[in-house]
Amino acid sequence: MKRWSRRLRQLAGGVLDLPQDVVLEVPRITMIGHLQMYIENHRGVLHFSEKELRLLLTNGQLIVSGEQLVIRAILPEEVLLEGRIGGVKFLETGSQSS
Repeated sequence: MKRWSRRLRQLAGGVLDLPQDVVLEVPRITMIGHLQMYIENHRGVLHFSEKELRLLLTNGQLIVSGEQLVIRAILPEEVLLEGRIGGVKFLETGSQSS
């Protein structure tokens, strides 16, 4: 049933000319070098420290690792992160972190 629902959303996005991130409920990530990251379409902050940001997504989690991380702005579905970003990892629902 999930495959059908996803396929229907993709089809609707094509017909209505909607952006894929909106249709598929996936995050949109914009990076400026390794110093700044803007993340849209998240579902909440699960964990934050100066070395890691963990965001809840519709189908899992987004983990951003680095050094001296600072959240400069946070809105219900948007986060502006600054610092030395070293890595970005997606964990799908059902996956375990290592």
